[in-house]
Amino acid sequence: MKARKTTTKSKPASKSKPAVKAKRAVKAKPAVKAKPAPKSTSRAATKAKPVTTSKPVVAHKPAKMPAAVLLAGGNPQVAKGEGDAPVAELISKLADWKQGLVKRIDALISAAVPGVRRAVKWNSPFYGAPGTDDYFLGLHVMAKYAKLAFFRGQSLEPIPPGESKGQHTRYLDIYESDDIDERLLSAWVKQASRLQGWSPRG
Repeated sequence: MKARKTTTKSKPASKSKPAVKAKRAVKAKPAVKAKPAPKSTSRAATKAKPVTTSKPVVAHKPAKMPAAVLLAGGNPQVAKGEGDAPVAELISKLADWKQGLVKRIDALISAAVPGVRRAVKWNSPFYGAPGTDDYFLGLHVMAKYAKLAFFRGQSLEPIPPGESKGQHTRYLDIYESDDIDERLLSAWVKQASRLQGWSPRG
């Protein structure tokens, strides 16, 4: 018997499966536009305000001192008081030539009687010896002259020229244009300061 040739039909080669398809490339998303940075609110970023010019300083006018109240003859009204201060105030309120004249007489009295006591009574300077409570001299400013009252003038040498209704008082009137004899006036002041003077109490 002839042997049957057995031919085995070879199976057709199986088609190989295609390789796995590569995934589609993912499209890149468009870059997100960066948001603009917010405007800085810092003071540096803000526009500087224009510099305002300061207002000029206004100089204040000094307050006017109240005018002195003048009595008859231009004598200033000053409150009564003991000591140098009231007399200095009275002299400072005298006007024109009167102030210079009274200031000169006051200085002469102070030099003749060191430590002289001063007071203002009836708007006039009064002078007393230190350690006493009376006054040997009064000075009153009139319209055209200054009147010195020596309360013990009758006891002075020489006697002052001006008469008085009082028993002991003598006057000396000094005008603006008078040439004062300072030597004689100083001698009268020294003598008067050694005598008992006039006291407001009697």
